[in-house]
Amino acid sequence: MPDHYVSQYICLFNLDGYMITYASRTVLLIIGFSLTSAMATAQKVKEPKTTAEWVTAYQPFCIAGNLYYVGTYDLACFLITTPQGHILINTGLAASASQIRHNIETLGFKFTDIKILLTTQAHYDHLGAMHAIKKSTGAKFMVDEKEADVVATGGSSDYALGKYGTSFEPLKVDRLLHDNDTIKFGGMQLVMLHHPGHTKGSCSFLFTVKDDQRSYRVLIANMPTIVTDKAFADISAYPAIATDYAYTLNAMKSISFDIWLASHAGQFNLHSKHKPGDPYNPTAFFDQQGYDNELSDLQKQYEEKQQQKPAGN
Repeated sequence: MPDHYVSQYICLFNLDGYMITYASRTVLLIIGFSLTSAMATAQKVKEPKTTAEWVTAYQPFCIAGNLYYVGTYDLACFLITTPQGHILINTGLAASASQIRHNIETLGFKFTDIKILLTTQAHYDHLGAMHAIKKSTGAKFMVDEKEADVVATGGSSDYALGKYGTSFEPLKVDRLLHDNDTIKFGGMQLVMLHHPGHTKGSCSFLFTVKDDQRSYRVLIANMPTIVTDKAFADISAYPAIATDYAYTLNAMKSISFDIWLASHAGQFNLHSKHKPGDPYNPTAFFDQQGYDNELSDLQKQYEEKQQQKPAGN
């Protein structure tokens, strides 16, 4: 078990006032973690809601170089191909597994060549099919360390969506990622950027792809949208939420890129930049203004949220 789990759960035991030796803690932690995962699995997995755009099929295409769009009409999933195997970022809803497989194979790649699985956030609409794809491909799943508990409980411990119970199959994490960690595979180097707020471990990925003409610096951004109706001060399960949103909004303003994409197609205006059957055109995704506008709008939403009074006031 990774040290991150040990330190996190030791803290919980200490808060409850138990005096346990290190060896005993480790045994109890393993048992506790197993029981938590078993309980989450035993619960019925239920996705709180879906929309037509989330499940509608969309024709896969090459964005730039060895980067491909393989998601649904709105739930963005990205495939990065390499000679040693492939990297898949996001999986959409649970029912999206067959669509993603179809899209990858339509592009001429082997689904079972997926070796690394990543996600921009631990919500069911981006992680729903991750368990099934991990099981069928044997790929290693890597996640921002702050998402570890939510991933282990199938979403039931999420500060906002946890109220719906288990919304995706719990997952075993093969590697916990930290801010600015690099994922090196098949000649690719992806830098994970910790962008919390939307979830405690929301993250973005920054990397370079190239074609015969040039190289492209790509940002797959997890935009810091606000998902809670509560005032920030009322969210006891996430006391740092306001600070995290402020950090992320500031950090995202200074990122340099050529192409930017996001967790939802609608966030980066995919459908105005690409139509099914359009020829290869990476420059269609050169959109600094669109990115700046999106962040500006989210900054306003954050500032308005900051003015929301706590319940009872």
